[in-house]
Amino acid sequence: MERLRATMDKLRSPGGCPWDAEQTHESLLKYLLEESYEFIDAVEKGDRVEMREELGDVLLQVFFHARMAEEAGEQSFGIEDVAQGVADKLIRRHPHVFGDVVATSSAEVLENWEAIKREEKGRTSATDGVPMGQPALPLAAKVIYRAEKYGYQIPIEHGTELAAPVDEESAGRLLLGLIDQIQSLGIDPEAALRLATKEYIAKIHAHEADSATR
Repeated sequence: MERLRATMDKLRSPGGCPWDAEQTHESLLKYLLEESYEFIDAVEKGDRVEMREELGDVLLQVFFHARMAEEAGEQSFGIEDVAQGVADKLIRRHPHVFGDVVATSSAEVLENWEAIKREEKGRTSATDGVPMGQPALPLAAKVIYRAEKYGYQIPIEHGTELAAPVDEESAGRLLLGLIDQIQSLGIDPEAALRLATKEYIAKIHAHEADSATR
């Protein structure tokens, strides 16, 4: 880790690499996404050698951003601050391991995690902290998950109900078939799902506003 940090420091410093010196947090974002997807591919292939390489590329992005952040003057931070912050967070959000809270199931662990996170960040809405720029499918899944965790009973139009039993493979085929039908109508599935998700978010906000006035 120290060798990686020293290497990154030399590349970024005067006399180092011109390309590395020109990069910004914004210019590197596409590489962070690309490397993450490449690691996902390696995991799905079960290629341990490739997993190690791609995970190294993801780690490089973390060190690269942290090295640039050291140059930010009063708001600077380094890789040690990043590591310290995430270690502190893990300890705070695992009171069943590092404290006296009892959690005997994964569901209870997730409940505690969400409650602690909500309190730490002072969140008042189920949509607070949800990255809106992510692809429509994970965005929709996240918003639905958050609404459920907040105990909101906001109906979603299902159309045809799924016939049980449905596993991951059959669910995937259903989604693929639905996307095929939507595209055959000349409609962009990504845009359509994003629009529907935004409408659902508006319903969440209306529900929260109504609850606040009661």
